[in-house]
Amino acid sequence: MNNFRQEGEIVPEATLEERVVKLESLVDMVLQRVNVSVRKKDWRRTAGMFDGDPLMREIIEEGQRIREEDRRKTSL
Repeated sequence: MNNFRQEGEIVPEATLEERVVKLESLVDMVLQRVNVSVRKKDWRRTAGMFDGDPLMREIIEEGQRIREEDRRKTSL
């Protein structure tokens, strides 16, 4: 927080308009340093994105076939 005060210190004797301009400048600076466009990673955003995709269906079926084969091998 000290960096913000040093770069754009708000002077108590300044007029209200001057203080607002300074605060707006500080907010712009903070927003530039913090990338607000980056969304938080959330697995739910990708849920269902391959619904109806024939290639993905084939991949899932092949994975199930491999798992079933492994189960049969371990149960013998």
